[in-house]
Amino acid sequence: MEFRFILFLFVASLPAILSEDISATIVVDGTTTVAQTDDNFVCATIDWWPHDKCNYNQCPWHYSSAINLDLSHPFLAKAVRAFNRLRIRVGGSLQDQVLYNIGNLQSPCHPFRKMKDGLFGFSKGCLRMERWDELNHFFNATGVILTFGLNALYGRHKIKKSLWGGIWDSSNAQDFMRYTISKGYQIDSWEFGNELSGNGIGAHVYADQYAKDLINLKNIIHELYKGSQFKPSLVAPGGFFDQEWFAKLLQVSGPSILDSMSHHIYNLGAGVDPKLVSKILDPNHLNKVADTFSNLTHLIRRHGPWASAWVGESGGAYNSGGLHVSDTFVNSFWYLDQLGMASKYHTKVYCRQTLIGGNYGLLNATTYVPNPDYYSALLWHRLMGKVVLAVDSDGSPFLRSYAHCAKGRAGVTLLLINLSNKTNFIMEVQNSINLKLAVTEQNISRDGFVHSLKKTFSWVGVKSSDEPLFREEYHLTPKDGYVQSHTMLLNGIPLELTGAGDIPRLDLVKVNVKSPISIAPLSIAFIVFPNLEAAACG
Repeated sequence: MEFRFILFLFVASLPAILSEDISATIVVDGTTTVAQTDDNFVCATIDWWPHDKCNYNQCPWHYSSAINLDLSHPFLAKAVRAFNRLRIRVGGSLQDQVLYNIGNLQSPCHPFRKMKDGLFGFSKGCLRMERWDELNHFFNATGVILTFGLNALYGRHKIKKSLWGGIWDSSNAQDFMRYTISKGYQIDSWEFGNELSGNGIGAHVYADQYAKDLINLKNIIHELYKGSQFKPSLVAPGGFFDQEWFAKLLQVSGPSILDSMSHHIYNLGAGVDPKLVSKILDPNHLNKVADTFSNLTHLIRRHGPWASAWVGESGGAYNSGGLHVSDTFVNSFWYLDQLGMASKYHTKVYCRQTLIGGNYGLLNATTYVPNPDYYSALLWHRLMGKVVLAVDSDGSPFLRSYAHCAKGRAGVTLLLINLSNKTNFIMEVQNSINLKLAVTEQNISRDGFVHSLKKTFSWVGVKSSDEPLFREEYHLTPKDGYVQSHTMLLNGIPLELTGAGDIPRLDLVKVNVKSPISIAPLSIAFIVFPNLEAAACG
């Protein structure tokens, strides 16, 4: 056994011996705030899709919708509670066909069923108030911050192809909202419609009419919540960014009607695309969506500075995500890069499609066991504060870096994403006063991670101290080095539920600042610097 262990260490160190060193520099500016997110930036969705929603001969939704999700499953409650106030958005493609079984409905309230000529191939569906009660009891018990998407097609009629016209009939929504208020259920925000902007997905409504309906809904919220200590915000349109349509929505609705402008992102393409993994690991592909974030930021500043930007839904790959991609370790490269990029562009909230359901769920749709992205979301939520700091690098584009003030404490948290399958990055951090992060690239295999951690590096400080200073490291790697593994390792330890079904401890490794930061090939790391002074962090 001892001989095999020594042999393993020798073989693991061979790539490092053969490595070629290349110098580069990363600079993090802790003196200026680039942007700020909401305190509860990380968000996840619960959709409406029935169990017989299928794509590519796969039916990955099972019983995970707002209508039939098993709210009593112990894994579900524990997964949500671990966030200590997780934001959840209830909404999705079928939300504009949901009838609320309260008041005087214009048509019968029946469950969703497949219908050839129906929107997205389904009939209208029904949310019964008994189920709404159950959902709210769960949300209250687990500390959920709730965004609920309202049916924005109610009362409208189809004009031609995907265009719907007419004034929104608010009667069913008003009855539903009155019931919600009467029961004391707290809604953080009401969202109006799903993917009806621009040319829409399945259906669309002209922006000027949509804006008039938003004004109506805002007035309804003011009236229904009159005298209430808390008044929900208004979010819309929950669709794909269309510059002309979004601008007109803000112009026609006017100041202070829309609180948050939500848009959807599926920048990896179809879930069946065989190139999903290569897209995720391609920095050029990841960079393309930055234009959408930038354009929306400028549009809001110009036409609606009273509103903030949300990503209301994002699953990477559309049509339920990619099987054995969206639910595996490799997807965290895309997901965490999205969180980092979105936050830089003043995005207040980022809702992941989904909490559970489809191939892209943070939880497995049948076992409720967390997928790798669940742990990525939880680490971001616990470690990355709302103040975004600037990061600059002259190094490889395969090393992605994002910095925020640490959450709930002094210091800075750095997120490092290594998309390269052969380069190990070794670096060291200085504080926000003339902060410099010296980096060395080593062309080695990902198996050289243990060896590379033993390399030394010099600490360059502004303040001197005889006491040792430490940083906290969280290294994420795939089990057995296989990027499509369903198991994520944290500092070499598999992240798996405990025997009691509890979320495992996310234990850090405390490292002296004089030792190197080593980011292995195809790995991710959160690095917390408690003693790093950053004026922007207060």
